[in-house]
Amino acid sequence: MVKITDVARHAGVSPSTVSYVVSGKRPISEETRRRVEESIRQLGYRPHAGARALAGGRSNVLALMVPLRAGINVPVVMRFAVSVVTTARQYGHDVLLLTQEEGEAGLRRVVDTALVDGLIVMDVQLNDPRLPLLRGLDRPSVMIGFPASSEGLTCIDLDFMAAGEACVEHLARLGHRVVALVGSPPEVYVRGTAFAQRVVQGFTAAADRGRLTSAVHPCEASPAAARAVAEQLLREQPALTGVVVHNETVLEPLIDAFEGLGLRVPTDLSVTAICPDELAESLRVPVTSIALPAAEVGARAVELLMKKLDGKAVSEATLLAPRMTERGSTGRRAVA
Repeated sequence: MVKITDVARHAGVSPSTVSYVVSGKRPISEETRRRVEESIRQLGYRPHAGARALAGGRSNVLALMVPLRAGINVPVVMRFAVSVVTTARQYGHDVLLLTQEEGEAGLRRVVDTALVDGLIVMDVQLNDPRLPLLRGLDRPSVMIGFPASSEGLTCIDLDFMAAGEACVEHLARLGHRVVALVGSPPEVYVRGTAFAQRVVQGFTAAADRGRLTSAVHPCEASPAAARAVAEQLLREQPALTGVVVHNETVLEPLIDAFEGLGLRVPTDLSVTAICPDELAESLRVPVTSIALPAAEVGARAVELLMKKLDGKAVSEATLLAPRMTERGSTGRRAVA
């Protein structure tokens, strides 16, 4: 195991200088700091978490774990990340963005090197393999997303199940009896991503309650896939008049595909979506949608984490109620 004395020898400085570079306790010249950091990188030195805490207290750095897995909509994820970063700066903290799909190993690496004061974890799965480690960490964490069991964790997110329900209920009030959900890419469901599964649960529950005919179709994030799904839906559900879209990338191509197949929006087909307001408002046919409150979720995740760092009690579960804005893409079902 590489020791602090090994780093000091390699960089040509004293062990105390290495300690000051790691802890930030005292100012070090830029040239010396870079030399020490390069030695740390080359030797693979990992300062002990307890020693780091004793030497310099807090690092004033938060980790944001956003594994960029297949099927992830990066622009949407970055909305959350920007909110986390800007809010963290208000508390005097920087943010270390971790995008590799490392799971438990990534968590352990960050914690063992004492790089951060706390963690915010995204892309949560229902049975997330990171949960046991998060529950046992010696530093606080907040999850943006809800696993199947959130006991012993701090979680915040949009209530995606309620969002799926609200979209169906809106269509039902307008008289639609045959509806479909065009969802996330298949791989998102395969790995059990929590928010996507919650939307399906809410959509299905509301359709069943209202005795609507319904179907769920995952969709790859491409115009060609949107066209194929539109054709499949009309082939399998010729009486379809209402669609819920939970896949930002295909929202516009899907509307174009349906209209290319002879269905006018909203005259023949009503479309709702769960997506950023900016996207819903910008389309040729403005879409009735439930907003993704990325800015609010990111900011409140940081606020929860800072309270935990200060030893304050916080709610384990924070679910934001869905907010629907009606636009031009939905209307009453036409009666022949």
